[in-house]
Amino acid sequence: MIISAKERLKSFYAQFSGEDQVLVLINADPDAIASAMAVKRLLWRRVAGVTIAPVNIIERPDNLAMIRLTGVKLVHIDQLDTARFSRFVLVDSQPGHHERFVGVPYSVIIDHHPDTQPKSAFADIRPKYGATASMMTEYLLAARIKPSSKLATALIYAIKTDTSNFEREALIEDIRAFQFMFRHANTHMVRKIEQSELKLEFLKYFKIALERMRRRKSKVFAYIGNVPSPDVLVLIADFFMRVNTVTWSVVSGRYDRKLIIVFRNDGIRKNAGKLARDSCGQLGSAGGHKSMARAEIPLSELRQRIDCQDHNRVARWVMRQVERSSARPKPREPKDV
Repeated sequence: MIISAKERLKSFYAQFSGEDQVLVLINADPDAIASAMAVKRLLWRRVAGVTIAPVNIIERPDNLAMIRLTGVKLVHIDQLDTARFSRFVLVDSQPGHHERFVGVPYSVIIDHHPDTQPKSAFADIRPKYGATASMMTEYLLAARIKPSSKLATALIYAIKTDTSNFEREALIEDIRAFQFMFRHANTHMVRKIEQSELKLEFLKYFKIALERMRRRKSKVFAYIGNVPSPDVLVLIADFFMRVNTVTWSVVSGRYDRKLIIVFRNDGIRKNAGKLARDSCGQLGSAGGHKSMARAEIPLSELRQRIDCQDHNRVARWVMRQVERSSARPKPREPKDV
């Protein structure tokens, strides 16, 4: 059954009343931040208040630049008393994507990642969309809301980021959302955000990655060790994908008592999300899209298998897990009759 944008908006609004204090939970990245901003604009004057709470520490320079330039106010979940909120919203994620999302009584979940059938009074999961920001644009259009320049800027930057400038899988709806928001956005602000990618202190981790890099045919692996933020791993994984002979990039490191593994590929007949789940899903959280994914394994789980202090052993373990999952036979597609 096809559901119209107006019907979705009506169901969305039905979850709230004028007395509600709403908490929007996010794992902060451009798509999550922009989508949360759109939720806040949709609920303006319809609820008592809306707070946007990231569960992660934001350290990527481009994300920090986006927050500063758009003026969005974020309050980390650890600084809040969640008991004072009557409604909970999750955007650009589903409960299984992060341990801090588990056990929350969500009224609304809006996401574009693969559907995990989350429990919520209202769930709008559309995995074929390139960005949750595109979905939120449709809500704003259905509500006949003209976005502010800062909101439109956040939304087009989110769409650009999550579709990799439409190089990754996307729909015509993503393009339409981008075109609409582009009319209202500040393109100079977008450029400023895009140019704020690196911190000086991140450069030493690129050196470590290059020194420890291992090749397996067209795959590149690098275990960095302790990192100040998982964002370092993302930047390095994306960097390796710029090499013309590389079709897979798997970069891992330790952060917050977890082994974080970032997967990237060229998007040609590959599925990073499936590989992440197959190789690491039984040990921790794992998932993502066809060309980009991530796994997080508690070190307490990993210690039962290897010596986590030995960098070489951790690096070899990651390679074995990925290679074994890559080598598994794929189910044959039925022949046409």
